Amino acid sequence: MELDDRITIATPEGVDLELTLAGVGSRFVSALLDLLLQIVLLVGVTGLGAAVQAFGSGFGYALVLVAGFLVFAAYDVLFEVFAAGRTPGKRMNGLRVVRIDGSPVNFFTSAIRNVLRLVDILPGMYLVGIVTILVTRQNQRLGDVAAGTLVVRERTEQPSLRELRAPQPVPSTNAWDVTGVTADELATVRSFLARRYELTTEARYRLAVDLAGALRPKVVGAPETLGSEAFLEKLAVAKLPRA
Repeated sequence: MELDDRITIATPEGVDLELTLAGVGSRFVSALLDLLLQIVLLVGVTGLGAAVQAFGSGFGYALVLVAGFLVFAAYDVLFEVFAAGRTPGKRMNGLRVVRIDGSPVNFFTSAIRNVLRLVDILPGMYLVGIVTILVTRQNQRLGDVAAGTLVVRERTEQPSLRELRAPQPVPSTNAWDVTGVTADELATVRSFLARRYELTTEARYRLAVDLAGALRPKVVGAPETLGSEAFLEKLAVAKLPRA
């Protein structure tokens, strides 16, 4: 059982975002799960390539070579970029790769951290990577240090993106009294709404909850059942100048 290492990130909205760092054990389990899946994929493609070659096509070996490259060289990058920082192994183990500001990784950062995996595995069994994770304050291997990334645990209570984006019927904000919300607080809300799609699901959820929790007491007339992000959207509208 691993002890939780937690870090706090100061966001542009002035809200502290707490993340739980993944340790060596959970990262090793995730890497092992991914390796097993990669082997299964490679065996399947090799069988397909052999079948193609048996029918007299000269593309069988080429297929195996290309697929082998994609499975072992592009696997992590593709999943980290297009699956919100989660390879299948990380997803099964509740882990995710994010940038040090809590935002999702992009192709460039993912490519850097995975190219340097070639160094982290030296001299075998990920020895360099394990030592680096143990000695760095944010549990980073060399690839993470170079790319500015972290591997974090996901919160079990976080909603899905579908839940975050689901429309919620709400009465008009005309009856809301928002005079208690200052210009600086409104600017913070607008900053969050402008960059929310750049955040991971967890970071977006936590920021919305924290901001809404701080501002709800200052707004009279807002339904208590209104979700955090929907509340912030309606608050921004309610603060617009009215004719």
